[in-house]
This record gives sequence, C-alpha cells and structure tokens, in this order.
Amino acid sequence: MARVYNFSAGPSMLPEEVLKEAADEMLDYKGTGMGVMEMSHRSKAFEEIIETAEADLRELMNIPDNYKVLFLQGGASQQFAAIPMNLMKNKVADYIVTGQWAKKAYEEAQKYGKVNKIATSEDKTFSYIPDCSDLPISEDADYVYICHNNTIYGTTFKKLPNTKGKILVADMSSDILSQPVNVEDYGLIYFGVQKNVGPAGVVVVIIREDLITDDVLEGTPTMLKYKTQADAKSLYNTPPAYGIYICGKVFKHLKKLGGLEKMKEINEKKAKILYDFLDSSKLFKGTVVPEDRSLMNVPFVTGDADLDAKFVKEATEAGFVNLKGHRTVGGMRASIYNAMPTEGVEKLVEFMKKFEAENA
Repeated sequence: MARVYNFSAGPSMLPEEVLKEAADEMLDYKGTGMGVMEMSHRSKAFEEIIETAEADLRELMNIPDNYKVLFLQGGASQQFAAIPMNLMKNKVADYIVTGQWAKKAYEEAQKYGKVNKIATSEDKTFSYIPDCSDLPISEDADYVYICHNNTIYGTTFKKLPNTKGKILVADMSSDILSQPVNVEDYGLIYFGVQKNVGPAGVVVVIIREDLITDDVLEGTPTMLKYKTQADAKSLYNTPPAYGIYICGKVFKHLKKLGGLEKMKEINEKKAKILYDFLDSSKLFKGTVVPEDRSLMNVPFVTGDADLDAKFVKEATEAGFVNLKGHRTVGGMRASIYNAMPTEGVEKLVEFMKKFEAENA
C-alpha cells in the first residue's frame, strides 16, 4: 500500500529517509551484528548513539554549555510533576493556561504548592493567546510556566511573556525544532518527541545547570530528580534506547536540510498555503485569531458537524488521514509538522477545494 499523508497530532509522520535508514540497520547496526533495540545501553555503540544525538541537538538549537540535555522516559506528562518537584523551592509557581496540556500541568502542580493561574484564554475555547506583557507575576514565584504551542487549539506564543525576571519553563512538545529558539530565554524547555522528532516514549529536558540541585521537594522519587539523570548522563537506568536512536537520525536529517532557520522558512511556506485557502474559502473556516496561529497545528471547521464528519471520511478514503479534530473542539485539524512534505499540504488544499465545490 502507498504511504498516506498523515496529519496526526502525534505520534505523527517521520521523515521517510530516516525510516528507510533505520530499516536498513534493523538487523545489524554498523557491523555489531544486532539491532539497536537489542543492544546494551552500556555498550560502546549505544554510548556513541546517545552522545552524537545530544551533540547534534545542541548544534541545531545552539544550546549553551551551561544547559544540560536529558533524554528521559514518562512522556511530557510526567514532567507536569517533575517540574514542581525539582523547581518549587518556595512552593509557589505561576501558570499561563492556553490549552488542555497547560491546564493539566497547572492542575498537577497544585499537588506540590501554591499555583497561580496568572492568564488564560479559556473564555474563548483557547482560540487566542492572552496579552502577557504585564502579568501579575508572584513575587516569590519559583517559575512561570507556558505551553509554547497548543496542539489541540492551534495557537502559539509569537512573543514570550514578560516574566519580570522569573525563570520561564516551557513545554515545546509540538513545535520543537520547527524554528530557531533562544534557549537562554528559558530556565527549562521540555518536549515529548512523538510530534516533531521521533517515536513516542522519549521526553527531552533542556535545563540550566544552576536549576539542577539536590534541593528538591521531600518525597521526590530518585528517578524524577534532574540531578540523578544529569549525573548519570541520562543512563541512570535503561533509557528508551531505540527512540533516542531515531531522534538522533532526525537531528542529522534536519542538519542536512539546513538547520532550524531553513525549517522555519519551509514551515511558514507550508502553513501559508493552508491558511490562505482557509481565509478565502466560503465553506471552511480557521478557528484561531490570525495573529496567534500555529505553524504546526491548523484547526478548521465547516460549521456543520455532519459535513465535518463527511469531510473526514472522504479525506481518509483519499489518503489524507487523522484529520478529525480533538474531541474538545470538534471539526478538523491538520498537524503539519516538520516531516509533512509541502506537497502533502498542497494536495490537501486541492482536495478541500474539490470537496467545497461538491458540497457548497
């Protein structure tokens, strides 16, 4: 069967070149006589895989030397607890709630201290990013938390909040490596890899060294202490080795394409094709205010639930899969991460024009 255009919000498409390379090495990685998922995480071969992956990620994101890169398990959701456990020295944190995942992180953090919701866009189903230029930042806040790109709602921070000197923590699961990031703007960045980087099962934490201490909340599990993981170079226990190996291949692939400036250019062009069509269409409408639109996740509706369902069904039959919107929003959503080729977006728009002509 031919490959489909997979618009899933995650796990999502991976670059074909990477998948083919991994397939070639499935039974024998570089003459070791075994595949990566069979080898010891203590072996020389795997040590080289994880060290190269880290070096390539550092180069792509221009990560300063005073930040550690950790390859962990537990997905991004486990970081909802790990972050307050490690960073809440005063047991106070400020959260900006712009979607489902920020909301879940905010709720989880409440188990560990006083958590203030200092801005939110819940009033309009998270369809915009609130003004964060002058927020009521708590004087004793340990950090300010954001979800940088909202997968479900298709919004993104174009301008970072003014944290008034407090550490900024960001979940970048759905837009990491889609454009350059100034790592020094953040104390901690983390991302589940299954949207833009690799197979589900790995979460990467990029954390400033001074935030890695033994001074964590009482009862913090050994495994969830950043110091445990940093001291062991992400090898305290068996890591998600195969996932890290694929991530490493994706980092190499992005370097080959020209790095994050180039990815930004490609992603802006790709998103423009779809947004331009939505703005001119009489049938389909985007659900996000234009100034806060994500480059990665594009939600849209027809305004008629039955027609939405018909569109999703016919699109699936035509090879455009996973376009159904999240249950909290309905409608459709096209996730157009790095690995989605421009041609996939062009063909989707062609299909949408045809559907509109037939159903106007």
